[in-house]
Amino acid sequence: MIMKEKSKELTRAEEQVMQIIWKLEKAFVKELLSHFPDPKPAYNTVSTIVRILEKKGFVSHEAYGKSHKYYPLITKEQYREEVFSGVMKNYFNNSMQQVLSHFSGKENMDLKEADEMIRLLEEIKQQKKNK
Repeated sequence: MIMKEKSKELTRAEEQVMQIIWKLEKAFVKELLSHFPDPKPAYNTVSTIVRILEKKGFVSHEAYGKSHKYYPLITKEQYREEVFSGVMKNYFNNSMQQVLSHFSGKENMDLKEADEMIRLLEEIKQQKKNK
């Protein structure tokens, strides 16, 4: 699924709705509402956000009379890849080294996470060698 160029990123509210749609796979607005934390947004607010997501090409619907059951047109993984590519380009010069430098310098990263990053990098390095 290729997203429309102007709508690559979701607003915070749109992303919150998409997270629920991805989780449920298909849902009516009323079902989406039940998955929001309290205080829950108004039905009309969620309905409007879902229609915006549909215009942006993120969701579509099946009609059941006057009701619509919404489902995603893009997977969570596809969206994550799109967003991360933008972050890489806009903030890290498309450099994985800059990304790793950024995260390795964080004080909240514990040794276990650092060891896991090193293990993953070694795994990637080995895969590249074997090609």
